Amino acid sequence: MSWKDKLGLVHVYTGNGKGKTTAALGLAVRMLGSGGKVIILQFMKAPDLYGEQKKIRECGAVIESFGLPKFVHGKPEPEDIEAARRALERAKEVALSGEWDLVILDEICVALGFEMLDVEEVEELIRNKAPHTELVLTGRYCPEELFELADYVTEMREVKHPYQRGILARRGIEF
Repeated sequence: MSWKDKLGLVHVYTGNGKGKTTAALGLAVRMLGSGGKVIILQFMKAPDLYGEQKKIRECGAVIESFGLPKFVHGKPEPEDIEAARRALERAKEVALSGEWDLVILDEICVALGFEMLDVEEVEELIRNKAPHTELVLTGRYCPEELFELADYVTEMREVKHPYQRGILARRGIEF
């Protein structure tokens, strides 16, 4: 029996604290270091904007970003919804393929929180993923319905953040 035969669990990293994507990327590095195949699909993040995008590729992961180069505040625009839908269709294809040991759906929970996606479709994706594929969902606003399908649920809770003192997002730390 191979170590890969023990894979196939579902992780959720959610909450209002910092560190959800960072934790998922740490898991990606661990999987790559063990010889596994990793793909990261980023919902709501534009290509070539975040510090992790270039370096994680250099480590051997595949990363595909489906967001637009702007933040969604309030009601998402039609092009934001379309980008999220494209990401979800790609996520279904990837999760069902059996090709990947680790699939990370970065910020999918935010897309769900903004009602850009239907939770039922994400539930279906989880239920139908390839049996050995380890699946990670990140982002604030994770619907509790997904907690039931997950094997790991970690909530990052903000206790203190520099933003409270007016310090905005910093390259290399928050993006």
